[in-house]
Amino acid sequence: MFSATRTAFSRTSLRTFSTSAPRAADVAKVILVGRLGKEPEVRTTKSEKEYVSYIVATTNYPPPPPGEDGVRPDAGTTWHRILSFNQGANNYLRNLTRGSRVYVEANLEVREPVQDAAPGSPQSMRQVFLRHESLRVLEAPRKKEGS
Repeated sequence: MFSATRTAFSRTSLRTFSTSAPRAADVAKVILVGRLGKEPEVRTTKSEKEYVSYIVATTNYPPPPPGEDGVRPDAGTTWHRILSFNQGANNYLRNLTRGSRVYVEANLEVREPVQDAAPGSPQSMRQVFLRHESLRVLEAPRKKEGS
């Protein structure tokens, strides 16, 4: 009699504070809202698989607090390189132009340094990879004055 109650209680107690369905995998996702730094580039892997690389620039607001001299430094711009291996998305990404304001969702992968790698090589440093998941254009690029 008590075993059925105990089993039912133990299943529900694991998810007591969650309203979402249980997931089989964890998620590491990045959401960026910024501007394309340049036109997306089509590249190929060593195994001749085509992919698109694009860069999104973001500026964090508000800027950092004032220093001891009372001067507030400018907000810094961060450049994010995103890679897309999805052929359907790649056809769309090829037509984007520099300066477009975009909303991007990307999967995050961190690779730790290789111990025997040559100092100063990319393999000797921690690397962060952003893999394209979705992109939405929020605003067309700004027009230059006089054109």
